[in-house]
Amino acid sequence: MRKLGLAVALVALLAAGAAQATGIGAGVYGGFSIPLLQEDVTSGSLYGLRAPIGVSSIVTIEPFYASSALGDVTEVMGGISYTRSGFDQTAYGANVLFGNIGGPGFHFYPYAGIGKFKLERTGTDINEMGYNFGLGFGIGVAPKISLQVRGELEMVKIEDASRKFGNVTGGVSYSFMP
Repeated sequence: MRKLGLAVALVALLAAGAAQATGIGAGVYGGFSIPLLQEDVTSGSLYGLRAPIGVSSIVTIEPFYASSALGDVTEVMGGISYTRSGFDQTAYGANVLFGNIGGPGFHFYPYAGIGKFKLERTGTDINEMGYNFGLGFGIGVAPKISLQVRGELEMVKIEDASRKFGNVTGGVSYSFMP
């Protein structure tokens, strides 16, 4: 029930934002994900989609979808070597960006987000809420096209602990509305 309430609130927020939007766009991105303080998985690729919706001149709501494939780890226990599969991760949620991210020129902005994260590998299936925050900058290369580079910390809650990842991404965004 709590998940349904969160989903309804998110949709209502996005619908209200889209009705008063100062800009609507779409973007793709790719990069890499680095596990922090984890010895059972290594770095891997990351890619996804974003849909920025400007709700004011300095606040943007950005629904996102992300997917990553983290690397395998070979471990030795008792003289026996075995390989443990890396996680396949999918996530969807929304970020809130603070600052003007559209238009020509250089833009620097902090952001924070919340989402639903799923980490899967043989013997492990984690499906929990997660949080992210980071810094990004964009460069308007044409009236409706900008290049985006971001660095973020992602945390997925697991009972009394969490899985943490450092993500670095680069992408391109297109603005449908100014």
